[in-house]
Amino acid sequence: MISKTTIDNVFETARVEEVIGDFVQLKKAGSNFKGLSPFSDERTPSFMVSPVKQIWKDFSSGKGGNVVAFLMEHEHFTYPEAIKYLAKKYGIEVEETEQTNEQKEQANERESLYLVSEFAKEYFHTTLLKAEEGKAIGLSYFKERGFTEETIQTFKLGYSPNIWDAFTSHAIKKGYKIEFLEKTGLTIVKEEKQFDRFKGRVMFPILSLSGRTLGFGGRILTSDKKAAKYLNSPESGIYHKSKVLYGIYHAKQSIAKEDNCYLVEGYTDVIQFYQAGIRNVVSSSGTALTPEQIRLINRLTKNITLLFDGDAAGVRASLRGVDLILEQGMNVKICTFPEGEDPDSFAKNNSLEEVSLYLEENAQDFINFKASLLATEAKNDPVKKAETIRDMVVSISKIPDVIKREVYIQECSRIMDISEEVLFNTLAQILQKDRRDAVKKPKKATQELEVIPSEKQAVKKVDIQFELERKIIELLLLYGNKEEEFEELILEADERGEVAFKPEVVKAKVFEKIYLDLQEDEIEFANEDFKEVYYEIINKLNQEPDFQINNLVNELDPEKASAITHILMEEEKYQLHNWEGKDIYVKDKKVTIAQVVSETILNLRRHLVAQKIHELSNEMKERDGANEESNLQNIVDYISLKKVLSEKLNRVL
Repeated sequence: MISKTTIDNVFETARVEEVIGDFVQLKKAGSNFKGLSPFSDERTPSFMVSPVKQIWKDFSSGKGGNVVAFLMEHEHFTYPEAIKYLAKKYGIEVEETEQTNEQKEQANERESLYLVSEFAKEYFHTTLLKAEEGKAIGLSYFKERGFTEETIQTFKLGYSPNIWDAFTSHAIKKGYKIEFLEKTGLTIVKEEKQFDRFKGRVMFPILSLSGRTLGFGGRILTSDKKAAKYLNSPESGIYHKSKVLYGIYHAKQSIAKEDNCYLVEGYTDVIQFYQAGIRNVVSSSGTALTPEQIRLINRLTKNITLLFDGDAAGVRASLRGVDLILEQGMNVKICTFPEGEDPDSFAKNNSLEEVSLYLEENAQDFINFKASLLATEAKNDPVKKAETIRDMVVSISKIPDVIKREVYIQECSRIMDISEEVLFNTLAQILQKDRRDAVKKPKKATQELEVIPSEKQAVKKVDIQFELERKIIELLLLYGNKEEEFEELILEADERGEVAFKPEVVKAKVFEKIYLDLQEDEIEFANEDFKEVYYEIINKLNQEPDFQINNLVNELDPEKASAITHILMEEEKYQLHNWEGKDIYVKDKKVTIAQVVSETILNLRRHLVAQKIHELSNEMKERDGANEESNLQNIVDYISLKKVLSEKLNRVL
């Protein structure tokens, strides 16, 4: 693990505006920077970076956080990868904490496998571009496919010489151990002999989401019928084919930005699409689609479009992946190319505009595609039509969202000209069977089928206490250490017993005022996240006079840090600049901090008093008159207190 010292050094050194500036064009806007969102298409900049607070906020997508959060969102790094990226950028040495011998061995072995794979990638790429055999065979092949030099460089395409141990011998000479060459599958060892797995093949490096080399795909160029046309690296400590997608490293940003992922079958399909200008494309590399691969895409988008050539048999076989995608709660469309075309050839022979238009016009929702494909096969055969309809309902049953299921049932009813009632009954039957299979407890055959109606979405009400607690957190973050003059209200009763507040001016820091007032009334935060953050801020402000907000953002987990960032940057979003130059004079909020703090606390008190009145009223109804006099007096007292608070806030009861 990376030591805390290294992490602290990274946060102290890294500048959020410098790091984000490498990925987003930023322009100065007062004390902040503004730019177009890298997470969505927009014309008006809503992406803001605060150098003072060392945080960022994208108001179009709702994302925000510190410099590490940006790299995790934009580059899809893990936390350690983001720290290491920043350490490298700022020349900070990464210290690792003490590990057990077993942990060290595992980490060293994995790192050795990565190093060997990276070395192999560079070797194959150099051989392709520099060696006579590589240029004559490998480079010629790629150029025949229409790949440009830039594309070959981007994907680090390579060539493995047609000599039994060319790569293995070179790697051993360079100091790489045969043990790791064998474990990556680059070298095959049989007794005392060792030879290259990918001899005489053009090479496609397979990269992880963060860009590390995991393995390779190799295509043979001869017509040897005994050899497989494509050969992949075997499973290893770093390469698991069921969890990897070819092209994901180059596609990740585009997938997130376009909010869609095109899924194709082969390496050259991915490369040709990328070269044509469609970057949000990946491939399962000839293997059947797996849940792990779908979840990898799910980190970037909820939408997948499957691209197939015109081969009907191949399409039917690939349709199995549709149900897997639906099970993950994702949306799936399908697009087939004209007969004789595949994604590779279609992208090569058409312009970007033509390809984009074709995809837009021909991508069908899975239910429509399945209906047209299977209905064509069924034609006038009632048995086949029934099988087709059931097949469609089985796919619909995989969708976790109840509302989506109902919508698709209605669509299926319309397309196939069959009643919704029959389809809902079939759906219920399938769902019940799935539940029985899951718990392995068979239910009685006589049990009636139950169709579960869609849940109606309740209208979301404003949570007053949530908003007030959020406001308190905002005041602590923005002005916690600021000293203000507050009007303390001393609760007194006059000669007639009327309750009233007597004002008294005192000086205090904002955090002290808030903490003491809430303590006095024994007020606890209802929202657990706010409660945790509240005590964290109070402790920091109490113990560290020079406390910096960005330090807190760096210490909290990403979810809470993002919530704090949203609060802070919401303030910046509406900041006014140079209005005085236009003869418009706006009162600065800082001038009225004491008033805002006092009003927020009074509002919270008033809300809690109103809640108490409501609780007591309900208790009286439930007790049916028991202790009526006592309860009535309590309610009258609370109403009186609420009246005083309302008057102070200039509110009407």
